[in-house]
Amino acid sequence: MYPAVTLEPDAIFVRDGDVWTSAGVTAGIDLTLAMVEDDLGRDVALEVARRLVVFLKRPGGQSQFSAQLAGQFADRAPLRELQGWIADHVDQDLSVERLAAKVAMSERNFSRAFHHQVGVTPARFVERTRVDAARRTLEDSTIAIDEIARRCGFGTAETMRRTFLRVLGVTPSDYRNRFRHQPVHPQKASA
Repeated sequence: MYPAVTLEPDAIFVRDGDVWTSAGVTAGIDLTLAMVEDDLGRDVALEVARRLVVFLKRPGGQSQFSAQLAGQFADRAPLRELQGWIADHVDQDLSVERLAAKVAMSERNFSRAFHHQVGVTPARFVERTRVDAARRTLEDSTIAIDEIARRCGFGTAETMRRTFLRVLGVTPSDYRNRFRHQPVHPQKASA
């Protein structure tokens, strides 16, 4: 009925210049978080997402994902603080043994308490945190995938590729091609 309109079937929301549109109610939340991120930055948008108990970004055609697992933060301070520490140290040894020692718990008790508080195993949380760190780096930089894999604790690009395929359904290269932020160039005034 409207041949001049281009329908984006996999988009949750679309920005066309100053016009933003979304697909529905929950997509409106995604759109709003994108606006907050555009105006105030990723950190503010992530904090808003956490408080709303939603994910910061849910790309069209992809499953919902965010390493911070917004809303899946532990109630107990030691585990909640550990989750933040994990996000800041994705390149390090994040084995259950090391994480349990960090919060002065036995491995078995730590694993049970973490799963109960967070809703996922420590290993799954670490994996998702690493995926999110890699995802953000792919979106925001041109760093080589091998280097991103190393910096985000995957070890090798192949390990990161297999993890991305399992968790997100796309390879890191495909993810970068779809979601990389393009630099904004100001319009030149005509003389």
